[in-house]
Amino acid sequence: MPKTQRRLALSGALLFIVAGVAIASHGQQPPPTDPAQNSDQTDETLKVNVNVVQLFFNVKDKKGGLIPNLTKDQFQVLEDGKPQTIKYFAAESNLPLTLGILFDTSPSQARVLDMEKLVGGQFLDAILRDKDLAFVMGFDADVDLLQDFTNSTRLLKKAMNQARIGGGGGATGPGGGPVPTLSHGCCTMLYDAVYLAAHDELAQQVGRKAMILLTDGEDEGSKLKIQEAIEAAQKSDAICYVLLIADRGGAWGGFGGGEMNKLSKETGGRVIEVGNKFDKLKEGFDQIARELRSQYNLGYTPSNPKLDGTFRKIEIHANDKDYKIQSRAGYYAVPRAE
Repeated sequence: MPKTQRRLALSGALLFIVAGVAIASHGQQPPPTDPAQNSDQTDETLKVNVNVVQLFFNVKDKKGGLIPNLTKDQFQVLEDGKPQTIKYFAAESNLPLTLGILFDTSPSQARVLDMEKLVGGQFLDAILRDKDLAFVMGFDADVDLLQDFTNSTRLLKKAMNQARIGGGGGATGPGGGPVPTLSHGCCTMLYDAVYLAAHDELAQQVGRKAMILLTDGEDEGSKLKIQEAIEAAQKSDAICYVLLIADRGGAWGGFGGGEMNKLSKETGGRVIEVGNKFDKLKEGFDQIARELRSQYNLGYTPSNPKLDGTFRKIEIHANDKDYKIQSRAGYYAVPRAE
């Protein structure tokens, strides 16, 4: 099967790994070089195996407005409650971005999927730059990689347009229509899709990483639990945004916001509820674009150097107590994959 349209599955061996065997990840990133000294940073530079935790985060005011131009001295970082020394700090809005867009192609999306494709394509046109990469997945009863990493918005939008209700990878039933699905809508392998996007795709990359899920947030049929999906996202250093979307006027009116709030909060993203409105969906994508291009980049060497696989809780505090920090909750102290 071509790499650009392959069906992804959770094998028995993978489930065994999830159950208890440590997975090598990029939980700790190599230190960024000074952009002023090396604006054309190479992949070889990024692969230096140095024990540095790298955080990308946003700072907002009470009304949710993004706050630019802050300095290192205006922040403190704690790991498991212990202060850390910030070794690197910059307002980096132009660092290369690796992005995954995941489309829910279960029946709840039947009346909004075409709108998602249109607005999602506009988003890619606006946000992708020369050194950025993106991939597209569809998920329902299966998880399909519609387009692997590319910088081509043409290929990415072509992949989006192949998404079909009940056949995420463009599979069709008799007469060219969607593959028939069970009347109760099974299945929506949302948690499996998050895991696979993180573990199989984003964990292999370095630098800034994010995934955007377009879904009603309801999972049905996943082999994995939400916490395992969250753990995979954390180990891949991926920020997870969720655009909660469905046709409220039809039979599929519910939202699974609780688990999606947990996923986004733990990874440094957030949930944006758009219902079935074009304008709200476009504004949601615009908000994500602004946040991804307005991030601070902070790096520190942990005072606890042990790579023992444990989860380390991270807190970033601003001197101004009115500022709200949007950042991931922590990382897993495991060796980086070579």
